[in-house]
Amino acid sequence: MGSSRSSASQTAGHPNTSGEGLQASESNEAQQQQQSILPTHNEKAPVRRKMQFRVESAGESGRRGINLLQMLVVSFKSTCTLSMIVNILWPFVPAAIAIHFARPESHVWVFTLNYIAMVPSANLLGFAGGELAKKLPKMLGVLLETTLSSVVEIVLFMVLLHSPGNLIPVIQAAILGSILANLLLCLGMCFFLGGLRRHEQSFHAAVSELGTGLLLVAGFGLLIPSAFYSALKGSTTLDTYPLEKLRTDTLTISRGTAVILLAAFLIYLFFNLRSHSTLFDEILEKDEALDEDRHEEATRDKLTLAECLLAVALSLACVCMCAVFLVQEIESIVERGVPDPFMGLILVPLVEKAAEHLTAIDEAWDNQINFALFHCLGPSIQTALLNAPLAVIVGWGLGKDMSLNFEIFMIVLLVLAILVVGNFLRDGKSNYLEGSLCVLVYVIIALTTWFYPNASVASTNGQMEL
Repeated sequence: MGSSRSSASQTAGHPNTSGEGLQASESNEAQQQQQSILPTHNEKAPVRRKMQFRVESAGESGRRGINLLQMLVVSFKSTCTLSMIVNILWPFVPAAIAIHFARPESHVWVFTLNYIAMVPSANLLGFAGGELAKKLPKMLGVLLETTLSSVVEIVLFMVLLHSPGNLIPVIQAAILGSILANLLLCLGMCFFLGGLRRHEQSFHAAVSELGTGLLLVAGFGLLIPSAFYSALKGSTTLDTYPLEKLRTDTLTISRGTAVILLAAFLIYLFFNLRSHSTLFDEILEKDEALDEDRHEEATRDKLTLAECLLAVALSLACVCMCAVFLVQEIESIVERGVPDPFMGLILVPLVEKAAEHLTAIDEAWDNQINFALFHCLGPSIQTALLNAPLAVIVGWGLGKDMSLNFEIFMIVLLVLAILVVGNFLRDGKSNYLEGSLCVLVYVIIALTTWFYPNASVASTNGQMEL
């Protein structure tokens, strides 16, 4: 009884002790949440339903149905000045389609006009995808927007595979060139232009670490068939291990690797859309709050859901037609002196990724650096884990020897680029110096690729002997 009275008297004498202790513990928890690298979740907050569709203010148009005139005006104005300037190129789209049928013998003109026409078509696809993404959950919207932009690349790969002649070296170069363009050119321009307006930009470690880690694994997977072929090429003999056996084994390894990379892509989707969707939603929501043009974006006219779908269908039709006409002229352009490696590694990726690059650069300019990173690293991951394996599997179905046996020169460039970018992303900050260095490295690669011989002249992956 004495002890209980004593404890009671102590409690009575200090009535605020438990309250102060509770406040202190809550204060410590708040400080720990602020110092945490990864976003933390408040247990008292209402539980968010995963994959719940929503239309927030950023995605509301205030209209229903389809108004063609309003749709054209909103699409032309787009989301930024740079994208609106690109829309001035829309007259090239009907001109490119018309010249293909009217003057099919003018190979240079057909190629040039369709190459230019791909840019506004892809830009509309990116804009319509972005408008549609605003009507979906954050992470699902970003992945949908990235996937729609990757459709341009998939269409080009499929057309190249189905075309007569041996365009496999162009496809292989385009796969690696697409990743290089995203990592060095697009990310470099984001760092450079975003760094011009501020001392430095900070991005979340979860975005950079996941992106570079996946790219490094994907680069390793793409490297294995090439390393296998190059390691054994000098040991082939006519009797025990002929060169044809080595080619067959390399092709089998490539097809098996493609299936495994597709499985990795499915795991990546589940990670982003299901198990860790709230983690990235918090990062992107915070990035939206940092948007320096968010007030203009809130008052900007927007497309309705039906108009988004119509714009996506229209832009996809234009992209597919221009891609078919463009690919049909590649051999004629190569015969006029443009090397196959330069065509695949530089020219094709630049036009297929135009919309994605414009979106990412605009986001970095507006201080949405995490969104910009998603639009730089996300398409690279999709190219390595989805588009490249898909090209191998479709080539398998068409009976073509499409493999992941790349030129050693190009695959080494890819691995080095992943390591360089990963080193820049390690500190979680960027500035215009890092951006300019990435762009300059890309220019050096473009210069070197121009002098790289065609596969019919010299090759390290066996294309010369085919």
